[in-house]
Amino acid sequence: MIESAVICLVAVLLDHGLGEPRRWHPVVGFGNLAARVEQRLNSRPGSVARGALGLGLLTVPFLVLVWLVTLWLPEPFSWLLEVILLWLTISLRGLAEHGRAVAMPLGQGNLEAAREAVGRIVSRNPKTLSEAGIATAATESMLENGADAVFASLSWFVIAGLPGLLLHRMVNTLDAMWGYRNERFLHFGRFAARLDDVMNWIPARLTAATYALVGKTSLAWQCWRRQGGQWESPNAGPVMASGAGALGVSLGGPAPYSEGMRERPVLGGGPEPTADTIEAAIALVYRGVALWVAVLFAIALLDLT
Repeated sequence: MIESAVICLVAVLLDHGLGEPRRWHPVVGFGNLAARVEQRLNSRPGSVARGALGLGLLTVPFLVLVWLVTLWLPEPFSWLLEVILLWLTISLRGLAEHGRAVAMPLGQGNLEAAREAVGRIVSRNPKTLSEAGIATAATESMLENGADAVFASLSWFVIAGLPGLLLHRMVNTLDAMWGYRNERFLHFGRFAARLDDVMNWIPARLTAATYALVGKTSLAWQCWRRQGGQWESPNAGPVMASGAGALGVSLGGPAPYSEGMRERPVLGGGPEPTADTIEAAIALVYRGVALWVAVLFAIALLDLT
């Protein structure tokens, strides 16, 4: 357990110091490969079986390769590999950079620049977003991607080592690429979307509990209990409701998408978000990561005694 705690700490520090690689990022390369596989397999009408086949073709070879490499590598080098791959699959600094790219112009009153920046991290139509709408979209992105890109990766590494970490990251990427409910992906992306839901069930609830513990605890617990099940996504609901309560703001509500205005439940309790709320959401995720690393070391020390 002490090895896992140290690896998590070093990977988080690497991410904080170096951020994501600007070139040759393996997740980007995997996404390009997934796009080619989808073009070959996703013939109309779409098929759940073909989507499952595509997921298997993309994930199984990498999982077998990593398993063989970890068997072959002696311990110091296998630990180094784990540090590097965990660093490459979490995106704490990248999350903060994307959030601050919205918060800075928004705080300065430059709504056009803020809309442009928020359009890079959310799927909704940013052109008609008000100041509060921009802050809401960015805050929701920080909370949800904190769960997907940070806490879920840490969870699966601790639970199942490198195979669990890589499987989660690949499935999460495929869900992001194929999980749309449109004519092209409704059937083909269904298997990836459902598997992503299953793999994120425990990490999402651990994230919701973390947000509650490092934020406004009582309100976060209440919002999670009362509002978490109202959200369309079974995993994003607890995360966003707890996060909104932890920040003491109201999220959700109507939001413009390409297909039109989408009515969403209101989550949390308190005033509308502002540019400062985006910064507060980033700080919430950072405090949560610090708590996780501290808990991992505490568990490891208990195991040693």
